[in-house]
Amino acid sequence: MRQPSRRPLILHIDSAGFPFISGALALAVLAGAFGGWLFAVPFVLLALFFAFFFRDPERYVPAAVSDSDVLSPADGEVLVAGEAMADATPAGIPSGSWRQVSIFLSPMDVHVNRVPASGRVTRVVFTKGRFLPAYRREAATVNERSEIWIDHQGQQVVARQIVGILARRVVCRLQEGASVKAGDRLGIMKFGSRMDVFVPANAAITVKIGDKVRGGETVIAVLHSS
Repeated sequence: MRQPSRRPLILHIDSAGFPFISGALALAVLAGAFGGWLFAVPFVLLALFFAFFFRDPERYVPAAVSDSDVLSPADGEVLVAGEAMADATPAGIPSGSWRQVSIFLSPMDVHVNRVPASGRVTRVVFTKGRFLPAYRREAATVNERSEIWIDHQGQQVVARQIVGILARRVVCRLQEGASVKAGDRLGIMKFGSRMDVFVPANAAITVKIGDKVRGGETVIAVLHSS
């Protein structure tokens, strides 16, 4: 597995976290005003947790990454790396045409998601569903999710945001027709979830189950000519 280069990180907070942080701080002010500062402490701690969860560190695509490399769209641990699970593949293309990398995000991981490959967004599909634990196999097809299809020089790369038992919403900020670059921000998932990436069957997977990956930096697959 290729290791990304390290550079100083610039830390921001994703805008999706502002309502949670400001709400917790407002409760802290009210609790402090009516009950004393000790009553405000839990809400201040909650605001700090939300700031930590919605952190958005700057990521730098390693200089060694080529146009054929597929980057991890999220921080987390690799759950699947290899042939795509037949019951989890995107609709419209036979299951044997895909390879799959699935990444589980714990509540401690950065939850801002990034574009895995450069190209043009051809489809963005949001599907309502259940909220099973994201690590379960069936979560890919029954949980609430968002699928982003990217045309990379005639090859399809699909990124799927999947919510879990704690995550209750996916935020995708890409629209059909947009031109994107690998490593660009695409959205965020709230409170622990999973990312699936599907690449053509002739692509080479460069990670293995149990690997820790970083969104926008770790190469998870290499595309080959059609």
